[in-house]
Amino acid sequence: MDPAQRVREFIEIMTEHDLAELEVEEPELRVRIRKNVPMQMPFMGVAPAQVQQPPGYYAALAPGNGTQEAPPAKEDNLIEITSPMVGTFYRAANPGAEPYVSIGSELGADTVVCIIEAMKVMNEIKAQVEGTIVEILVDDMEPVEFGQVLYLVEPAE
Repeated sequence: MDPAQRVREFIEIMTEHDLAELEVEEPELRVRIRKNVPMQMPFMGVAPAQVQQPPGYYAALAPGNGTQEAPPAKEDNLIEITSPMVGTFYRAANPGAEPYVSIGSELGADTVVCIIEAMKVMNEIKAQVEGTIVEILVDDMEPVEFGQVLYLVEPAE
């Protein structure tokens, strides 16, 4: 078989089985194929965890009420919860489910505040702070950037 055709078959196998890397050594062919997957690093102590949802799950979520036109001025005592990665922001675990948190929600360090989908992986984002949500700066199903402020939290006393 043509080596190029064999490499195409390996790529199809990687896609079909959602593999990040494949290395094959045959008598007449040696190949290593690796997806260019950006590293997902926690930011401000936020540790992403994988959450599995059925296919098409997030497509059923309705968009939010729209973003604010101008970001609010940050008070000195408020803590920002920021996005640890680039992805899509989701406020709830299931379509039609209550959001993880709302304005006025009390947070513990382990409180899940949202899910960010990155590369078809659902990452639960935890607060890592204690306090009360005073502002939600991102709408459901909105793309977010690394370091973008998602929530403002008034710290617990």
